[in-house]
Amino acid sequence: MTNTSARYKLLLINPKNNYKHGIYHSDEYGVPPINLGIIAALTPGHWEVKIIDENFEGFEYYEADLVGFTALTSQITRAYEIADIYRKNNIPTILGGIHASMIPDEAMNYVDVVVKGEAESVWREVISDFERKSLKPLYIGELLPMVKSPFQRMDLYNESYSLGAIQTTRGCPMQCDFCSVHAINGRKYRHRDVEDVVKEFISIPQQKVYVVDDDFYGYSRASAQRAKDICKGIIASGVQKDWYTFTSMHIASDEEALRLMAQAGCCIILLGIESEVTDQLVSSNKKTNLRIGVDNYSSVYDAMHRQGLAVLGSFIFGLDTDTPESIERRTDYIINSGVDCVQAGILTPLPGTGTYYRLLAEGRITHTNYPKDWEQYTFFNTVIEPKHMTSTELSELMKRSWERMYDVDVLKRKYFKTLKATRSPKAAGWALFTNVNYRNTVFENEKENLSFKKIFKEVSGIDLDSNVEALKQISL
Repeated sequence: MTNTSARYKLLLINPKNNYKHGIYHSDEYGVPPINLGIIAALTPGHWEVKIIDENFEGFEYYEADLVGFTALTSQITRAYEIADIYRKNNIPTILGGIHASMIPDEAMNYVDVVVKGEAESVWREVISDFERKSLKPLYIGELLPMVKSPFQRMDLYNESYSLGAIQTTRGCPMQCDFCSVHAINGRKYRHRDVEDVVKEFISIPQQKVYVVDDDFYGYSRASAQRAKDICKGIIASGVQKDWYTFTSMHIASDEEALRLMAQAGCCIILLGIESEVTDQLVSSNKKTNLRIGVDNYSSVYDAMHRQGLAVLGSFIFGLDTDTPESIERRTDYIINSGVDCVQAGILTPLPGTGTYYRLLAEGRITHTNYPKDWEQYTFFNTVIEPKHMTSTELSELMKRSWERMYDVDVLKRKYFKTLKATRSPKAAGWALFTNVNYRNTVFENEKENLSFKKIFKEVSGIDLDSNVEALKQISL
């Protein structure tokens, strides 16, 4: 919506990695930049706000009084490039997001203002300082309770997103070595009001939704009950949207939570499995999985399947104890296990993580021509020197592993296996759709894209182009 009485113009930009999209920036699997939507919601009414989203539109210069960016590490190079254009036109630039929060000293060389941490506590101060012409180079956000978090400005997002997005929690008490969530969002589990979550969920225009929490279920009885209450609220509303989210494996012991999630429309649960080898879980400080035990992974998958939920397993390759043989075994495990769809990436030392500081101290990060090399930190490129092979060997092994796990015949077998285990055509369709999109993202610019509709027709006999009802049934 345009504010006809606006005195200032704020331009918010979601930059695209020109080297490679990355997992959540594919055309069919991307999610709206909800952090920019929240910033827009916090901006006073006498400002006109516009979002440029390079995932769907080429960059075009717009006049503005203030230009803001958010960026993951893989997007930061592009953010700096666009910021330079505006700085040359004497328009102040401001940068937030996880990369700038982890290494603000770098970011301050390329933009006028850096917001470190969560912006909700400082954004109004930023706007006020701008209007008084007294912007500071650095603002440090506090970790506020999420109880009264603003609703995102969904009206400003590009309409091409097939997925909507919502966040219901922040913070993680775990300290996984490769993860920076606890560094930026803290170790305290914070959550929004159930009523607000349900209301915003209902208002999302898309029929498919990604709940972007780092753990929707949480780590206490209270957080588990909150997750159940959200599901009950969605069920009671009568809204029918399909969604997926991340939880830790310990949710498998709560049959009620899994059942309510399925009834509320959840189709897939993303699990950070990382490895099927105990010593690798120890070295990466993956405590939750250690408590479950690698021998009990299959029971976790079974618990989800019984409720009609598919399992999206996230795996890391290139851990310190990995050898060519262990990479082959992990690939075999992925293909033959009860994991329905796969997110398999190369160990990437993101700034702010224990992995980054350790590998940097050991001189084992191979791509350090910053900021240019940040665009290769997509989880699909080898930017480290592994312990038991060369970086070139790891890259070649990963390419072969991806080709094996995303082979068309493997994806078809996974589909039928998911269908049998979940008894849910919707969960099986989502899992196949997810596998096809991950495969196309991994091999972006290298191979011809697989067609989900073509493969689905081969496994189900249903032509989704001519069968609208079937398309609606699996919500794809």
